[in-house]
Amino acid sequence: MRGSHPARPGPSNAGRGITDAEFLRFRDFFYRHTGIFFAENKRYYVDKRIEDRVAATGSPSFQSYFALLLADLGGEEMKQLVSRFTVNETYFYREEHQFRCMSSNLLPGLLASRRHDRPIRIWSVPCSTGEEPYSIAIWLLENWAEVDHYDVEIIGSDIDTTALRQAQAGIYSPRALMRLPLAVRARYFEPAAGDNWCLVQALRDSVQFTKVNLVDTTQTAAYRGFDIVFCRNLLIYFDDASRRLAVENIYDCLAPGGYVCLGHSESMSRITPLFEIRRFPDAIVYRKPEQTRGEGA
Repeated sequence: MRGSHPARPGPSNAGRGITDAEFLRFRDFFYRHTGIFFAENKRYYVDKRIEDRVAATGSPSFQSYFALLLADLGGEEMKQLVSRFTVNETYFYREEHQFRCMSSNLLPGLLASRRHDRPIRIWSVPCSTGEEPYSIAIWLLENWAEVDHYDVEIIGSDIDTTALRQAQAGIYSPRALMRLPLAVRARYFEPAAGDNWCLVQALRDSVQFTKVNLVDTTQTAAYRGFDIVFCRNLLIYFDDASRRLAVENIYDCLAPGGYVCLGHSESMSRITPLFEIRRFPDAIVYRKPEQTRGEGA
């Protein structure tokens, strides 16, 4: 059982100073605050990053570092940890078949009986350094003929505040833009220092960025009425309990009839029966029923 055995140096962490008990204590702490669970095969990955932060803060030991962390849960050190333990590898137009499904199938279906004065609300969570929500904005401008007839609200949210600051700055490497057609890049980006590219101000202003922990129901309670949620390649980092909590929070954030797009290796049907499966030519997505839970027949 977790935490039931005495602290002792394990063979896999020899010379690195993080004991088995310390690893378990940190793993449980990080799980409670982020929903991300580290299996034993991630031990080296976790130990190395803990040791880096112990050294960076000048702490003489894990115990003193952990005391610092507990005393400053909402402060800079927790932000540093989240930044180091979350994966922000992404690029523009990633899994663009889902964007094609959005403009060809999801939006026309959603708007068939909607008044023009009601905004379309799209949520990208986690949004990392902004490539996904900005891709949504660019895709709609380039590929959806109705874009000028509706008020489209795009919100990008992430638990990593460092990534959010980079998203707001809108500066990207050539690698991040590798999937964009050159004509699209020319329309929406300007050259920046070091061979980088800066997204034009109008596009940066079109996306709102916020800090959200998807397994924190108190935080997600402020997010309601979304028509489409892109939550791609996050659930694979959660255990079963965190996955269920995250998708239940997404369910509550969606308007009835709204859709969720997951990553290609993720399946909502393995997590919860709350959503209906919808198969379109370009993508499989998940729909919140028009009649939501708690309503009568």
